[in-house]
Amino acid sequence: MKKSSRSKYRSDFNGDQQFDYKDPVALARFVTDGGKITPARISKLSIAQQKRVAAAVKKARNLALLPTGMSAYDTHNRSESLSPVPFEI
Repeated sequence: MKKSSRSKYRSDFNGDQQFDYKDPVALARFVTDGGKITPARISKLSIAQQKRVAAAVKKARNLALLPTGMSAYDTHNRSESLSPVPFEI
């Protein structure tokens, strides 16, 4: 007799699920508070799905739809941006 076992993959997403980079609300569930992409062992996605999620998150970050990290990481030890206005004496 074979024991019934739970699958380690999430049943919420079927194998051909497409993760859209233009939907930051759906992608936010795969990003931690610190801005890191949740690993596959925690998000319970297959390897192929995890690659698609990572690519969508990176594309959304490049388009500024998702933050790149937490605010302390983004502003720590960064010099102030220079004004494009010429300096006058």
